[in-house]
Amino acid sequence: MNNELKKKPDLSFWSLFNLSFGFFGVQIAYALQSGNISRIFSTIGADPKSLSFFWILPPLMGMIVQPIVGVLSDKTWCRLGRRIPYLIAGAIIAILVMCLLPNAGSLGTGSMALIIGAVILMFLDTSLNMAMQPFKMMVGDIVNEKQKGTAYAIQSFLCNLGQVVGFALPFLMSYIGFSDDATHDVPMSLKMAFYVGAAILIVCVIYTCVNVKEMPPHEYAMYHGGNEKEEEKSVGIVELLKDAPGNYWRVFVVQFFCWAAFQFMWIYSNGTIADTVWGTLDPKSADYQTAGNWLGIVLAGQAVASVAWAAVLPFIENKAGLKVAYGISIAIGAVGFAIIPFVHSQALLFVPYALIGCTWAAMLALPFTIVTNALEGRPHMGTYLGLFNCAICFPQIVAGLCGGLILGLVGGIQSSMMFVAAGSLVLGIFSVSVIKTK
Repeated sequence: MNNELKKKPDLSFWSLFNLSFGFFGVQIAYALQSGNISRIFSTIGADPKSLSFFWILPPLMGMIVQPIVGVLSDKTWCRLGRRIPYLIAGAIIAILVMCLLPNAGSLGTGSMALIIGAVILMFLDTSLNMAMQPFKMMVGDIVNEKQKGTAYAIQSFLCNLGQVVGFALPFLMSYIGFSDDATHDVPMSLKMAFYVGAAILIVCVIYTCVNVKEMPPHEYAMYHGGNEKEEEKSVGIVELLKDAPGNYWRVFVVQFFCWAAFQFMWIYSNGTIADTVWGTLDPKSADYQTAGNWLGIVLAGQAVASVAWAAVLPFIENKAGLKVAYGISIAIGAVGFAIIPFVHSQALLFVPYALIGCTWAAMLALPFTIVTNALEGRPHMGTYLGLFNCAICFPQIVAGLCGGLILGLVGGIQSSMMFVAAGSLVLGIFSVSVIKTK
């Protein structure tokens, strides 16, 4: 290994911005998916007790695709770059399937429409994961250590901004005049939201591809060395996990309860607010579709609240410690989930979802802070963090598998699943108490 590696040069703000701008488009697509999967499948005939099964696909694809893209792109060198070919491929597929997903009901009838929709959803999740992963890796490849914090902050801002736009698009399409009629199919307002999201995605990805130039192999070697990975001792995944520090597993448990709670929210929020605020459980009704549009606005508000709470978190950490900040954030979200079934006003829905946004902010930041601190000085940190992604995907898969069963146990009332989510966060609070921090 070359011990005299060159230091990466500082990049301008706009170079850092260009590096992650495509992430904005990818997050719009993710927000459209997570905000509307239940709505789409309910509209084309899915029973509420089977809704959770469709939500297994996104985290399952994440567990499979992201590590594969990481391994393959490490070995890819071509004229387009190292990571960008996967970004382009993922974006092209995503654009096509984004246009197909809201039309699944037109491609078949009854159970066939649901099967077609599930296959399209699988391709959408695969392509979005393929398009998302390169942005994280390009920052590591191109940006120096001093500027990585700024680069990831820009990426985080674009991520939240993309979520706000994606969640709000169905409401905006309805507001400007596209129909909410779902008598025979998914309403045109929702279809147009996906079409507009696909158009924004392709513009954002083209912008990044045109304005970002990845390092050729010889230049990459000057900054990173040619044999760093080969010189690390090869260790199996099982051995690594056995040797993982205690906090790695403690945070994994906290993440399990938190991500399960959010999976229940994404699955059952549309049915919940349609019932509690609009008084309908009929997916074909105009009120149900209006509830779906309004849910997007409420989730956009949740993303804004998450940004605001993320700015407050460092002050709580400094005053009371990281564990306290983590526990308080989860407790606030538990309160938010618990009061959703009692809210019967459109405007007041912003309150519980804003509280849930506080938990979201902590979930995205604090677990990785604790885990990277615990892994400090250990080799194979990249592998450890890749495996830690299972702490995000695995609980969502479990929640998807168990959602229908739990819904049956609470009488088939979707709003009661918000109490289940609140209870899951309470278990997360207790799990935080066993984390050991200095």
